[in-house]
Amino acid sequence: MSDFRTEAILLRKIDYGDHDFIITFITRDRGKITVMAKNAKKSVKRFSGSLDLFSLNHILCSFPKKNKDAMVTLAHADLENGFANIRFNVFKTAYASYWAEMTHLWMEEGRTQPKLYDLLLFALDMLDRSDIQKEVLSLLFQIRFMSISGFTPNMEMCENCNTLVDNIPEKKLRFDFKEGKIVCPRCRVNGSKYGMDVSKGTLKQLFWMNNTDICRADRIRFSGFAIKEGQMLLESFIPFHIGREFKSLMFLKRLRQEQWI
Repeated sequence: MSDFRTEAILLRKIDYGDHDFIITFITRDRGKITVMAKNAKKSVKRFSGSLDLFSLNHILCSFPKKNKDAMVTLAHADLENGFANIRFNVFKTAYASYWAEMTHLWMEEGRTQPKLYDLLLFALDMLDRSDIQKEVLSLLFQIRFMSISGFTPNMEMCENCNTLVDNIPEKKLRFDFKEGKIVCPRCRVNGSKYGMDVSKGTLKQLFWMNNTDICRADRIRFSGFAIKEGQMLLESFIPFHIGREFKSLMFLKRLRQEQWI
């Protein structure tokens, strides 16, 4: 197989030996790929400034010539955007790290997900430019991630009785994590152990956010209450559904707690 070039966002980097890195990228045309960056810790010419987390790079990769079971090698990387404004802000870095870890844990190796690539690139660019409030931008990324991943619930109605949210008199509905659905109070016999009550207003805003043109995302306005409720909902449901705890999310939550003290 011949070498290939592609645009890639760095999702994960781990040390391998004294001089190498094993790096995972998301690409638009090849999906998630894991490569070996040999002598990357010493090679300024090939990798200078280009191998930071969630950086956008143009990469050149080589397939193994002899051992077909060996890892693909990262031959060269040119930095296109390091998102410097994110790196100089600890909260922005925490959000970007959370999105990168979420993407890494969910994606299968080699499976293309161009919509997810575009979503992550959009979110990183908006975060870097501060065009959208970071907390709202994270809600946007997560709800769109859920939709792309195929496990977003129907937020328009109760899944049991098909009653539209606007026709349900109560102000709060049950979001069932295990079933991945919304249940109105009348259909809720026994509350799900895995879930939470969410206000109709927050659900309607998340629904609008998921279905409006992403180019209009800068028009999104959330109340402080809706932001906190939306964070609690999505940051609980996504790890539950994927079945993994996110180290980056735990760090982000600690930052928030320290900010409120």
